[in-house]
Amino acid sequence: MGDNGSVWLPDAMSTLAGEVDALFWFVFWTSTIIFAMVIVAKLYFVFRYKRTDDKYVPSPVHESQALEAAWIVLPTILTLIVFTWGFDLFVKMSTPPPDSYEITVRGKQWAWEFEYAEGALSFSEMYVPVGRPVKLIMSSTDVLHSFFIPEFRIKHDVLPNRYTSVWFEATQAGRYQIYCTEYCGTEHSGMLAEVVVVSEEDFASWILEQSQDLPPAELGEQLFAQCAACHAIDGSVKIGPPLNGLYGTQRALADGSTVTADEDYLKESILNPAAKIAAGYQPIMPAGYSGMSAKQIDGLVAYIKSLE
Repeated sequence: MGDNGSVWLPDAMSTLAGEVDALFWFVFWTSTIIFAMVIVAKLYFVFRYKRTDDKYVPSPVHESQALEAAWIVLPTILTLIVFTWGFDLFVKMSTPPPDSYEITVRGKQWAWEFEYAEGALSFSEMYVPVGRPVKLIMSSTDVLHSFFIPEFRIKHDVLPNRYTSVWFEATQAGRYQIYCTEYCGTEHSGMLAEVVVVSEEDFASWILEQSQDLPPAELGEQLFAQCAACHAIDGSVKIGPPLNGLYGTQRALADGSTVTADEDYLKESILNPAAKIAAGYQPIMPAGYSGMSAKQIDGLVAYIKSLE
């Protein structure tokens, strides 16, 4: 926990995070004070007016119009304060500055993909410049997801067949966790990524590096980040079969047959994962990877071939 975080909230690392926290603390302390007042009043009445004689009949109590008005007017004022404050903050969080840098975010089972204005792609890591507004244009290739960065106080649904957007401006360089906060299937909890906030100079250098042609295996290693939630490369078993040492071996299939794990098999398994199901595994791999370019598929195949 940093200097500007708390037991309730992580460190505030975006320009609007402080305003979100201020509203949160206003609601928190107002609710705490009202709760304490109710409990104290309840305890006072319990002991002050405790019935000690079974034959005692209290005199009728007449309502207080001032008290009735107070507990109607005061909660109404508090509600209007929270609504006005929250609506103003909602408008700010929904209106990115005109000079915002745009990044396209795609959610898929079970990974995040980021495409930059210059055409670069990244997986599991989203690079952004510090001190510059960033607008995220988000969509899903399969089911409903939700994009959440706690330190920036932004969370927004990511929907199939529709674009949604959110923006932020990071105030400090560092690495910040991205979560999916909408249950999206068996590996929902592993649908993680990171925001990497760097200086403008480092961001420009990173973009330049990404635009250079990479050898197929290196490109495939970058792309594999979106596969790591389901497939291991160290021999361990996840919901999908491990991929190290796979190339060139005989693969037992669910229908009792076998197939040689050559380039054709690897490519078919990416484009049409339900065609040949490995024995002992369920056909749950999403078909969203069929949208990859030929270069990306070749890169993944080359990377899987290199795994020992």
